[in-house]
Amino acid sequence: MKTAEILDRLRALRVLVVGDICLDRWCHYDPAEALPSAETGIPRVAVTSVEVTPGAGGTIANNLAALGVGQISVVGVVGRDGFGWELRQALAARGIDGSRLVEAPEVQTFTYTKVINGATGEEDQPRLDFIRNRPLGAEVERALIAQLDGEWDAVIVSDQAETAAGGVVTPAVREAIRGKLVWVDSRARAEHFRGVILKPNEQEAVEACRRAFGEVDFARLREWTASPLLLVTHGGRGARLFTAEGDTWVATRPVEKPVDICGAGDSFTAGAVCALAVTGKQVRAAQFGNQVAAITIMKKGTGTASPEELLRDAHDRD
Repeated sequence: MKTAEILDRLRALRVLVVGDICLDRWCHYDPAEALPSAETGIPRVAVTSVEVTPGAGGTIANNLAALGVGQISVVGVVGRDGFGWELRQALAARGIDGSRLVEAPEVQTFTYTKVINGATGEEDQPRLDFIRNRPLGAEVERALIAQLDGEWDAVIVSDQAETAAGGVVTPAVREAIRGKLVWVDSRARAEHFRGVILKPNEQEAVEACRRAFGEVDFARLREWTASPLLLVTHGGRGARLFTAEGDTWVATRPVEKPVDICGAGDSFTAGAVCALAVTGKQVRAAQFGNQVAAITIMKKGTGTASPEELLRDAHDRD
C-alpha cells in the first residue's frame, strides 16, 4: 500500500496511548543575563521563554496527531500541579483526548525540563527532570486500569520511566492491557511483557536479553516474551523484525547530518503502528515508521512528520 493510501485511512483510526505521559518544557535562556544572585552569588540561568509539548508517551500521541489519526486518547497519571495543567493544555491544543488521565495529588507530574542556550540554540545546561521514584498507590493503579476500556484499532504502551519503581506501567497495568493490536515500547522492562508486539531499540533489546537469560539473542527474546513480532530498531540502519518464521531486515534510507534524534523511536512507533493497523503488513509498517522517523530527526526537539512532508518524500520511495 502506497503512502497516500495509508495516510488517507488514518482518519478512521482510533488509537489509545497508555503509560508515561509526561510534559516536555523547553526553556530558552539568555547567557548575557547570567547575573549572580545577590543572596548566594550563584549565577542564574535567565530563562526568557518557555515552550511546552507532550513528552514520552505524549510524544507518540503528538506524532499520531500530526499524521492525521482520527481519534487519539491517552491514559496516564498527572499530579495536581502546574505541570499537570500545562500537559493537559498541550494535549488539547493538538486534538488529543486527555480526559482519561488520572489525577493523583500525591504525585508530581512527570516532567522533562530542557534548558536551551538562546544564543547558540544548543541544550548546554543539565536537564531538570521531575520524576516519580515511588510505586503508584493501589487506588491510583485501579483508577488507571478503569480507563483502559473501549474499542481501539491499536493500543500503544509507552513504558518510559527508568526508575525501579515509579512508572505508570505496573505489573497489574501490564496484565490489564488488551487489544487486537498492542504495541509496546519499553525502555527498561521489555522482557516482562507477554504476547504483544515489542519495539526496543538495539541497546534496549541487548539489555533485556541479558536481564532475562544472560546472553544476547533477539530471536530467543521474542520466544521468551511470546511476542508475535519483535522489532529491534537500529537507528539510521533500519529495523530488524523477528517472528516465528524467522527474521527480516528492513533498511532505511541514510540521513546525513541529522539535526536531533531525540524522539526518533517515538516517531517510528507512531508511523509503524499506523501502517500496521491499516495494512496488516509488518514490513510495510517498518518502512513507514522509518520514513516518519527520517523526517522528524531533521527537526529540533521532538519533531513530527506531516502528511504533506510524507507525500513529498514518498515520490522517491513508493
